Amino acid sequence: MILRRWHATIRSEDEKAYVDYIMATGASAYRETPGNLGFQVLSRDLDQGVTEVVTLSWWQDIAAIKAFAGDDYEQSKYYADDDRFLLTKTDRVEHYDVAISDMQLPAGA
Repeated sequence: MILRRWHATIRSEDEKAYVDYIMATGASAYRETPGNLGFQVLSRDLDQGVTEVVTLSWWQDIAAIKAFAGDDYEQSKYYADDDRFLLTKTDRVEHYDVAISDMQLPAGA
C-alpha cells in the first residue's frame, strides 16, 4: 500500500468552501479511480488567517496512482479553480510505502 501526501495553504475564511470544492474535484476523482483505498483531508489553522490543508490518499500500487495522476505521478494534480483558493502550491507530492497500518475507526468517523 502507498500513501500519497499533498499540502497547500488557503485563507482560513475559505476553509468550508475549499473543502466543498475538494469533495467535488479531487475526492470525487479518488473515489472513481480503481486502486484507491481511501483518503483524508486534514486542516489546521496557522497564524494570521491562514490554514494548512493536507490530503492523504492510500493506493494499492503505483499503477493506481498513475491512473489518477498521470505518468508523472509525483507531479501535483490541480483543478481549474484551485488558484481561486490556494495561497501556496507544491509542484510535487510525496509517496510513502506503508510499512505498518492499524487503523480502527469508530462507526461514523
